[in-house]
Amino acid sequence: MRVLVIGSGSIGRRHSENLAALGAVPKLLSWREAGLAGAEAAMAEAEAVVIATATDIRLPLIAAAAARGLPLYIEKPLAFSPEEVEEINLVAAPVAGRSMLGYMMRYHPALRALAEADLSDLFQFALTIGHDVTQWRANWRFSESYAARGQGGGVLLDLCHELDMAACLFPGLELTGVEALGHPAFPGVDFASRISLRRGALVGDVSMDYLTPGLHRRAHLRGAERMHDFDFAAQAYRVTDAAGGRMLDLPLERNAMFLDAMRDFLALAAGRAPSETPLLPRLDRVMDSARLVAKAWAARRFVGEITKEIP
Repeated sequence: MRVLVIGSGSIGRRHSENLAALGAVPKLLSWREAGLAGAEAAMAEAEAVVIATATDIRLPLIAAAAARGLPLYIEKPLAFSPEEVEEINLVAAPVAGRSMLGYMMRYHPALRALAEADLSDLFQFALTIGHDVTQWRANWRFSESYAARGQGGGVLLDLCHELDMAACLFPGLELTGVEALGHPAFPGVDFASRISLRRGALVGDVSMDYLTPGLHRRAHLRGAERMHDFDFAAQAYRVTDAAGGRMLDLPLERNAMFLDAMRDFLALAAGRAPSETPLLPRLDRVMDSARLVAKAWAARRFVGEITKEIP
């Protein structure tokens, strides 16, 4: 299958390499060099399209691909404004059943274990992720990246997998507030955000930051019958109930999630059955999550500023 990958940054290159490893024929296209006209011209030779550009320029690309009947793999988040989420939902409808949104954490064995667990007794949850953004990659500057943009940038969008994870585990969550920390050099960009959520008697937070010196990624679920304390970074997963505590063995090689997701996309694009994962991020099935992310971004309330130097 010939797959056009639009966006030649690190994630676009990863997708292109994984597509080749899975037997597809990728064409990696630089958005900065090609622009919309070049991307549309390249679609004429494609059977599917991967969109790995900055969030704020995706709508015309999605519309152009969908108009040609080309299935789409769209990097997360879908969009940062609630209005654009609805526009994409409308224009992508003809191919949504064969398209996917890049929520690769849905392929994580620990999230799948939580999705299969009995969480009916839960009353509280907390999902957290963070790492010093200046240490992410060699020869990379935050100030020159998409993440530094006031429109479509910031940590809430960049690390929104945890918000999608909450939406997977607890459908129907209601957003009750978002507190964010900004930076004087980057107006409108959140460097740490805490999203408060609830569903009936269940309350929880999703937090993300660009600041902590070491990577942290954890899920803490509290219930009257059992507790789940999952450390995704350390791959240490503990469940505690009346019988005591036990560790779950859920090994993972990170790129396996990307490969599994792309394998499912190729199957959908070719009209074949994908894997049987109940968390399959098919585009027509993830709109509630995409809406929650955009709604949270729009609801940010900046309550302070950080002083860390960000190059």
